[in-house]
Amino acid sequence: MIRYIIRRLLWGVLSLIVVAALLFILFRVLPTGNPALLRAGRDPKPKLVKEIEVALGLSKPLPVQFWDYLKEIFLHLNFGYSYYSQQSVRSLIAERLPPTISLALGAGVLWIVAGFGIGIVSALRRHSLWDRAAMGGALVAISAPEFWLGLVFLYLFSSDIGKFKLLPGAGSYVSLSSDPWKWFTSLIMPWIVLAAGAAAIFARLMRGSLTETMREDYIRTARAKGLPERDVVRHGVRAAVNPLVTLFGLELAALLGGAVIVETVFNIPGVGRLSYQAIQSADFPVIQGTVLLAAMFVIVANIVVDISYAYLDPRVRYS
Repeated sequence: MIRYIIRRLLWGVLSLIVVAALLFILFRVLPTGNPALLRAGRDPKPKLVKEIEVALGLSKPLPVQFWDYLKEIFLHLNFGYSYYSQQSVRSLIAERLPPTISLALGAGVLWIVAGFGIGIVSALRRHSLWDRAAMGGALVAISAPEFWLGLVFLYLFSSDIGKFKLLPGAGSYVSLSSDPWKWFTSLIMPWIVLAAGAAAIFARLMRGSLTETMREDYIRTARAKGLPERDVVRHGVRAAVNPLVTLFGLELAALLGGAVIVETVFNIPGVGRLSYQAIQSADFPVIQGTVLLAAMFVIVANIVVDISYAYLDPRVRYS
């Protein structure tokens, strides 16, 4: 197991290097614009552009630039400086990270609890009214884009423009340390909007997987031996959940992508909104930093998923 974990960690580092290389090619090699010109501002003098190119290391050969780029990222965690605010990208991300963590964790918990819970109940009550309503609602949630669903929630439940005025609207986010209750209420709508699609996918997949599992021979054998139904269901759920764990890493990537949209719709000052603003203004260092952060989260999540297989399914062995 230890050797497997070390191997997966090394593959994770290699994956981050590949992502960093792709970003380097995108912003340094492809014709996306001279970073020195973007840093210099409007109508810069050629002398100023040359000075910025020297300061940024753009006058060096590309292999040397790439090596310096990797060293700064992986040895010093230095993603550069914003072209517009001149602030360190690392400090900008650190400042915006708490709202994104709050949004992602809350949505993740809601997505897992709702997805698995609805899927299990639907599988155990197949073809019932609950099953039809749950799967129909899941289909709607899968089909609804986050930006549209967010606007619908604001129109219905926002305290400033909504019809029912139940929850704080866009721009009402406060930190957990400032006001825990207001922090919680300001994130209820973003949590639901961000988690809706993933929860619906997991509910449908959990229903199908558990339905097939409950028809297996060992489940019928367990019932024939007189095992209580609660224990039978527990064993069935443990076996049915294993295929869904594979999708966790992919859905996490979708969750981070959706966070950009949700933070923009609800005006949450997180990393997703920072990335959106950087894309609008072509602030390449900020884009690089946020993309690498998202890649790191996805890679770590996939490593955790791979390791958890052995605990979820005793048949899995690592060599």
